[in-house]
Amino acid sequence: MLTIILYIFISILLTSIISIIGITLFFTKGKQLSNILLFLISFSAGALLGDAFIHLLPEAMEINTEIGISLSIIFGILAFFVLEKIIHWRHCHLPTTKEHKHPLATMNLVGDSFHNFLDGIIIATSYVVSIPLGIATTIAVILHEIPQEVGDFGILLYAGYSKKKALLMNFFISLTALFGGIVGLLLSKSIGPFSGIMIAFTAGGFIYIATADLIPEMKKDIGFKKTTIQLIGLILGIGIMLLMTLLE
Repeated sequence: MLTIILYIFISILLTSIISIIGITLFFTKGKQLSNILLFLISFSAGALLGDAFIHLLPEAMEINTEIGISLSIIFGILAFFVLEKIIHWRHCHLPTTKEHKHPLATMNLVGDSFHNFLDGIIIATSYVVSIPLGIATTIAVILHEIPQEVGDFGILLYAGYSKKKALLMNFFISLTALFGGIVGLLLSKSIGPFSGIMIAFTAGGFIYIATADLIPEMKKDIGFKKTTIQLIGLILGIGIMLLMTLLE
């Protein structure tokens, strides 16, 4: 168990650090940033879908019944939908501009802290099932965090925060994932037999993020070149998850 706790702690800390590194993309100039995000969003969507269908669901099906897994996936999708509505959690990956305005910074920080807390639970739960599953899920979370943090950083700058303060606020908010990791560990100990359901619930959340938040945003960019870049990103994201399975 000590090894698992160490893996969880390192993964969550790495996720927080990577989120800050992702913010540096915001300082990239206009068109270049748009092209980078165009690929990253697609890559993120592919990784989330790949983790859900290649890692999480097969693992969950080995533990619980098919009907239990199916219901858990549906509940995961519905739960993420409701949470997004309640706290105005917005997975926006475009920098703030006059044409693309964001919600208030305070609401964004509240939503982002809850999001990171949930990431911590997801990572911890995955590691409890198996270390390879935890690593795959951590990678999927990290890939999603990078473009998201660029958008979150833009919101804070738009709201009047200095670059230094916005950077620090994003880092401290990302650390709420540690609390999520602790909760995830406690939950896994008390409801161990239902770990398959928790994993399927996570898969449902990943499917929701990829299909309801990321892919609709990808559809805003039209044209053969952009579509090709997005398709390559999706395939590579899925391919990374498939490659990890083959290397296990």
